[in-house]
Amino acid sequence: MAATGGSARSTVAHLLAGELAAAADTVVVDLAPRLASPWPAWTAGLQAGGLADLPHDVPLTRARIRAAAAVRRSSEGDWAVLTDGREWSAAPLSLPVPAAAWYQLAAAGGWQALVADTAHPVAHDLLAARCADDGVSLTRAWCELPFTVPVLCAQATADGIQALQQAVMVLHADGLPLQRTVVVLTAGTDGRTPAVARAAATMLSARTAAVVHLPHDVDIRTHGLQAQPARIRARTRQAARDLATAVLAAACESFGDPLPDAAQPAPIPPAHVPAV
Repeated sequence: MAATGGSARSTVAHLLAGELAAAADTVVVDLAPRLASPWPAWTAGLQAGGLADLPHDVPLTRARIRAAAAVRRSSEGDWAVLTDGREWSAAPLSLPVPAAAWYQLAAAGGWQALVADTAHPVAHDLLAARCADDGVSLTRAWCELPFTVPVLCAQATADGIQALQQAVMVLHADGLPLQRTVVVLTAGTDGRTPAVARAAATMLSARTAAVVHLPHDVDIRTHGLQAQPARIRARTRQAARDLATAVLAAACESFGDPLPDAAQPAPIPPAHVPAV
C-alpha cells in the first residue's frame, strides 16, 4: 500500500511475490482499475481469463479460480496473478470492495500467500473513514485479515518521505499495526540515498518491523513489470529477498513460528431446493 501514487507499489508487489514463491504457493491480486494498472499488460498472451472469468455473485470451483490466473514461471517458483486483462474498451468490472472477499477468493483458489496490490491512498482512506458514520476504513479491513503484514511503499524523495511520515502518523493515530508493518523506500535514481530518506529510515526502524531500501534498477525503470528476471540487478534481487525475509519475520514475530493454520472462510451453503 502507499499514501500516494507513483510509490512503486506494483513493482514491490511483483518482487515480493517472486521471492515468496520459494516458500509458499503465491498469488497477486490487482485491485487497481484496469486502465490505471500495469498488470494487464504483464499478463497479455498468458492465456488466462482473469477476473472477468470470476463473477463474485456465484460459487466458484478451485479449478475455475486457478484457470483465471496468469502464471509467472521463475527459478524461485511459479506464482500467479489475478487481474482484469481484457481489452481497454471493455466495460469496467464490478469488483467487490471488502478485503475479506479477496481473502476468500485466494483461500478458495488454494493459495498460501496473497499479495494484494492495493490502489487506495492510505492516509486519505483512514481520514475519510474517521469522518464517516460507520468509521470502517479499507486499510483497517486489510490489516485485520489473518496473518496480514502491511507493506507501506514510498519514494525516497522529500515529497515521498513527507507523504510517508503523514501516513505513518495517521496509522498510529488509528491504532493500526505499525509494529508488523514493513516500509519500502524506493530510489528513483542511482547514487547515495538522500539524507531525508536516511533520516526517515532511522526514525521508522524503531516504530515498524523493518525498513527496506529498494535501489534504482535501469531494467525495471525501462520495462516495468515485464523486465526479464535475468537482467534485474543483483542488488535489486537482494533487496527483494530482504523484503520477503522481513515480511515473513514480521508475521512469525506477531503470530507465531511456525505460523498456525489460517482461518478458512466458511463455504456458501447450498441453496434450498424444494422437493416437487
